[in-house]
Formats: sequence, C-alpha cells, structure tokens
Amino acid sequence: MVSNDQSIIDLKHQVLEEVCRLAWEGELTSENREKLVYKMIPGPKPNYRCCVYKEREIIRDRIRLACGENSSLHAESNNVVQVIDPACDECPISAYSVTDNCRFCLGRACQNSCKFDAIHPGDVRMHIDAAKCKECGMCAKACPYGAIVHLQRPCKKACPVDAISYDEYGYAKIDESKCVQCGHCIHNCPFGAISSKTYLVNIIEAIKAGKEVIAMCAPATEGQFGEKVSMASIRRSLMKLGFSEMVEVGLGGDMTAAYEALEWSEARKEGRKMTTSCCPAFINMMRKHFPEVFQNNMSSVVSPMCAVSRYLKATHPGCVTVFIGPCIAKKSESQDKSVPDNADYVLTYGEIYALLRSKDMDYEPIPEEEEDKYQEASIWGKKFASSGGVAAAVIECMQERGEDTSEIKLLKCAGGAECKKALTLLNMDKLPEDFVEGMVCPGGCVGGPSRHKTEVELTRSRNTLLAQADKRKVLQNLNDYPMERFSMFRDGHL
Repeated sequence: MVSNDQSIIDLKHQVLEEVCRLAWEGELTSENREKLVYKMIPGPKPNYRCCVYKEREIIRDRIRLACGENSSLHAESNNVVQVIDPACDECPISAYSVTDNCRFCLGRACQNSCKFDAIHPGDVRMHIDAAKCKECGMCAKACPYGAIVHLQRPCKKACPVDAISYDEYGYAKIDESKCVQCGHCIHNCPFGAISSKTYLVNIIEAIKAGKEVIAMCAPATEGQFGEKVSMASIRRSLMKLGFSEMVEVGLGGDMTAAYEALEWSEARKEGRKMTTSCCPAFINMMRKHFPEVFQNNMSSVVSPMCAVSRYLKATHPGCVTVFIGPCIAKKSESQDKSVPDNADYVLTYGEIYALLRSKDMDYEPIPEEEEDKYQEASIWGKKFASSGGVAAAVIECMQERGEDTSEIKLLKCAGGAECKKALTLLNMDKLPEDFVEGMVCPGGCVGGPSRHKTEVELTRSRNTLLAQADKRKVLQNLNDYPMERFSMFRDGHL
C-alpha cells in the first residue's frame, strides 16, 4: 500500500530486513551493525536530512529498535513506542502562528484579546511570542481575517490521550503514565521520528534454536494482502519461513465471545454495565485514565490473542507463540506480566513482511486446485477485527444459549475520541447503554496503524475471503478444542 509516509516506511523496512539477514546468518555483531549504518548511509552527501551524520544517528536508533532495544536517549523507558530524537527537529514549536493573511490592521483585535501579552506588532505582521503563549486560541478567534492558525503537530494531534508534549528544544516527549501505546503517532509523524521496538531477532533466534515457534494471525489479516492471499496461503508461507504451525486468532475470538457472553449475562442480571477486553489500547486507556472503570466494569476474560496463546501452550508445552497483526498496542499486551501465558512476541504486518523478504520470500496465493480451505474460526470470530464484530459475536453466543437479547443496548466505539467519551460517561454513571465495545483504531482492528491496504481495498478483499468461510456456529466450533485445559480469565485461574 502506498501511503503518505511511504518513504519512511521503506526506510524502516529496509533496516528491519537488513537486521534480519544478519540475524539469520548469525552475524548481528556490534561491528556489523555499525557497518550496516554506513552501508545504508554511505555519504558524503545526505539523502533526506541536513547531513549524513544526523542520518547515520537515525539509522543507529532504528537498528536498536529493530533489535528490541531502547533508542539511544531513552535507555530507561519501558514503552514499546519510542521517539527517535535525532529525527525529531523539524516541526514548529509554537502552536499558534500568524500567516501572510495578516493585514496589520489598526484594530489589533488579536493583541487586545491576549491576556498573556504574547502577541505584538512585528515588521510586516503581528508576531506571537511562543515563550509567553498559553495556547488559549483567543487571538485566532478574534482575528477578523482568520490570519492566525493552529499549527498542532501531527503526532500530538493523533494521540487520543494527550500523552505527547515537547521539551525546550522542540523534541517530542511521550508521557508513559498517559500513553496507551496505540501507535497512532508513529504513522502520523511525517519525519519518522516515532517508532516501536520489534522482536524479529528474538523470533529468528528461537527458530534457529529448533524451538516450536507457532504463528498466530489476527482476524484482521484476511484481506490485508489481497483477495487471493487466504489464511491458508499465509499459513503455507509462514511455515516455509520456519514457523512450525500457524493458527488464526479468530478461533480466540470465538473463545473470548463465549466467555464474555457468560459475563454479560451475569452482569445483566445484576444491572451492571461492562466493557469488552479485546483491544489492548482500550484496556490501557481504562487502566491509566479511568482506573475505577477498569476495576469495576472491564471484562475479566482474556483477549483472543491470549486465548489462542494459552490454548497452544496447553497443547504444545514449551512452544513459542508469535502474534501477527496490525496492532502496535498488542506488543504492550504481550509484555503485561499480570496476564500469564500471553503471546511471547508480537509482529506487525510490516515486520513480518520484512522477515519474509530477509529470506527472499513473499506471500504466494495457493492455486485453487490445491487450496486446503484452512479454517479454525467461525465467521463470528473472523469478524472480530471490524467495529461491532466483538459485540455481534457475544450476542450470537447468548442467542445460541437461548437467551433473549432484544432488550440489550450496545455502544460500539471505534476511535480514540469515541472510546474516551464512552468511558467518561461510564465513569460518571451517565452511560445509557448496557455494554461498551471499545476499539481505539477507527473502523476496529482492520484500521490498525500497521494495516497493509487502504480501507476500500481491505473491504473488498475481506468481503471476498469471508464469503468463502463456512457458517459454523461459535459454540459448536469450540467443541473441537480442549477449553478445560486452560484459563480464559486474565488472572490465569481456571
């Protein structure tokens, strides 16, 4: 998919691919990492920055992140999402700026409206002193010509929880006490100054060590690589790469829906409102910004990723589980020690693509005559990736158990603003709905920051692939899996 940040994505993926090649060869030494810097930025002229020295420092930080390490100036950070400081220096610091539309009028409405003495006449137009400006916006409202604009940085604008600020030098800073690790800032930064740690090297080392490494593909995967690349063809490609098996996480969607349906039924009887537990960014938003809602209203059932990981670890003792999807926040979920036996590692679609290219491979459609019609999830589990999909699957399970769901009031939230509004109302005990499905990405998981195609392309491809799935029931499908062998609750207790 060609996107607004395609050149940044190309650079990032080139670093990932080269790091993976060195890891496969067992040559990922400090010396070879430094050689890679000069291979990518040979000089003497810069390619996209002011000088080759800055470019090389950016590549060094990208190599650190590609190896699962912290960027150079954030050694103490526990965040998956991190700022590459050398790349963050081109955005304007001031939030409000006077444009050429300023007529230098005699009325000085902008100056008269400012209570902080931050705006004064310049040589040819009014000037805002960034050190004094409190970003109240009164000058912009007062200007009769609309000559004052709000220049909000793209990363800050994309953050749903206001976790990004700037230091005195203009470098972006992430407040880890607020950050929900959704990753929206990553693809909204036009300079590629924000990225996430990856765990490709760990996975390569596990495969080379002969461990049973099992891939788990998110329901959002269907359609990401075109309507001819089915789950079966992705499974074949991953197994050629070195994974011992692949399981679709839509199966975990079935598992989660079945248990959340039981919770919803009980909460309904008690008159208690509940939220879903599938989106890790939504969970992080509750935990950090609405702790009472997290404590009282969140489902105790694990996410589909965790459900499948626990199923695999119960049936394949000692295996290494790797989730593949469009979600950055899943990386933080896998590192949450309060939820045992979750996925060991998480890869985005871009990262798994770089892993394939490091072995000179790609996804290959399976000829129709060889298609094995691989399917482990019901259609309801497969639709978990779209906004409303979780709630629909839960309602389906309730109906399969013979419950009347006609009176249930649902609120489906897709996007950070919608989730924040719903949680605010729930926290104030003013939410009219019974249950909240929360997904921080617009459109649901399919709209995740590491999606591989546009919304139109995804919709067309997903509809084609989902139409090929059989219409098995959720609870009927789960009869084929040993649910009694592992816990479906966050604390790990059966």
